[in-house]
Amino acid sequence: MSLTSAAALPVILLPVGVDDEALDACLAALDAGTPAGTQVWLADDAQSGPRGAALIRRWLANTRLKADYTRRSQPLGEVAHLDEMLTACAGMDVVVLAPDAQPLPGWLTHLAACLASDASIATATPWCNAGESAAWPRLGEVSPPPADPQRTAQACAAMAATYPELPAAVSHAVALRGRARARAGGLDPHSYQSGYAALIDLSLRLSGLGWRNVLCETAFVARGSEGGPADGDMDALATRWPDWNARLARFLMNDPLHEVRARLDACHAQVGTELQRELFG
Repeated sequence: MSLTSAAALPVILLPVGVDDEALDACLAALDAGTPAGTQVWLADDAQSGPRGAALIRRWLANTRLKADYTRRSQPLGEVAHLDEMLTACAGMDVVVLAPDAQPLPGWLTHLAACLASDASIATATPWCNAGESAAWPRLGEVSPPPADPQRTAQACAAMAATYPELPAAVSHAVALRGRARARAGGLDPHSYQSGYAALIDLSLRLSGLGWRNVLCETAFVARGSEGGPADGDMDALATRWPDWNARLARFLMNDPLHEVRARLDACHAQVGTELQRELFG
């Protein structure tokens, strides 16, 4: 079955946030950049207000995707809610998408291809302008979202897919292999308050079991701002994983993805040249 078939793609899990404008932009980008018929689950932990609920209804009525929407009557909490979603998708490959993310065209197909390329890959994270270890154009910095999303998507698609290691998944968007998730267990809502920290913890457990957390360099998901931990989350991570801060610091200082980002720079410039030729030729 082709990975471009919606039936072969991971299910998209989108926890609904409180920022209506960000959600509107996310849904528009999701519709524009994702194959028709892809399964999407919008799960609302009693976060959206009347305006958010209205825009979700409008989107559901017009989307090309196979979308479902649920809303809790009382909030469960970010991590517990996301873990509930993952539990409901037991055994399935999924992509957890931040509610303020804006996927670029082709993103999901490339993430699916990444998971399919190597059975040892447990998590795949795409590039992001605010993606910490997966950031482009500069590592660990927050840059503006791509001014030309189509050009950036084409540049990523032109990259050779090598899927280099990341210290952990990053919360703007992460593809999770169902079988690996079942081995490692779910998220830990008792220790962490943010999905950001809970996904790092899950990634480290997966790594300890021999799975890989990788960068999918052929996909890009933009974001307006960087994700982050809730109060106490970093202390909880440091207690459970004493080497985590040092491991991340070494990654940022040594920058093992320097050459990969340089290749994306080159692809981005080449795509720009080709587009100019097409426009003025």
